[in-house]
Amino acid sequence: MKNITVIGSGTMGNGIAHAFAQCDYKVNLVDINEAALQKALATITKNLDRQVQKGTITEEAKNITLKNITTFTDLATGAKNADLVVEAASENVDIKLKIFKQLDEICSPNTILASNTSSISITQIAAVTKRADKVIGMHFMNPVPIMKLVEIIRGYSTSDEVTDLIMATSKKLNKVPVEVNDFPGFVANKILMPMINEAIITLNEGVAGVEEIDTVMKLGMAHPMGPLQLADFIGLDVCLNILRVLQDGFGNQKYAPCPLLVNMVTAGHLGVKSGKGFYDYSGGTKDLVLADRFKKKVTELA
Repeated sequence: MKNITVIGSGTMGNGIAHAFAQCDYKVNLVDINEAALQKALATITKNLDRQVQKGTITEEAKNITLKNITTFTDLATGAKNADLVVEAASENVDIKLKIFKQLDEICSPNTILASNTSSISITQIAAVTKRADKVIGMHFMNPVPIMKLVEIIRGYSTSDEVTDLIMATSKKLNKVPVEVNDFPGFVANKILMPMINEAIITLNEGVAGVEEIDTVMKLGMAHPMGPLQLADFIGLDVCLNILRVLQDGFGNQKYAPCPLLVNMVTAGHLGVKSGKGFYDYSGGTKDLVLADRFKKKVTELA
């Protein structure tokens, strides 16, 4: 496999394109929005510049990586010659099913179709294609160029050959692939999202404030960032969508999203991407500044 198509040029898509291109794969990056594609290329260039400054790659390697990436706004043109397609569109089941139906018609019968979904059933996605044996999950972690883990999710019909090939390909990207079965949330988000949700419930109940909750988890549990800051980083809308997938998939109320999370998403406070979540990012500073809503003492929240 040398020709890779990545669908979606957002945070995950441009990171996946970066990772493949840096390992000398030819990458077609597809998005319906030309401005989004240009923003993605700027992000990839910025991240490569950072690697050059740190001495982890050379200027020549940076230039080769960028030359390995071609952008497209037309899905058919960008995906028709792919050996592997990695879909990294929004975490919305209807959007993903539509894309995979199109890919099944566009791509060669031998093309492997992978999804970067963090929670949606690979079996459900595969069912809209005529190649269920060649549909698989490749759940990269954010930020993709740095994080080593890739969850490899087998659908009900995913073949051993395809699984082995995708495991091997992930290793060629200098990643550590872990094979998991097709359950809502897989491993990472089945464990992570209830923890984030419980942190939001803890805040909502007035047990402690944002900074206090995050400090306890960072210093007490050795987490690199607190669950509320992590939720902002992931995107509160993404957290909400995953929790709803878990709740529907398992039919268990323990996955029900906290009303505070629902209200924040409804209000458009999505975290880093919107400039405000549990913390305020509008100032462009790396220092964490509590959002106005949470600038209250714990005793006032109680």
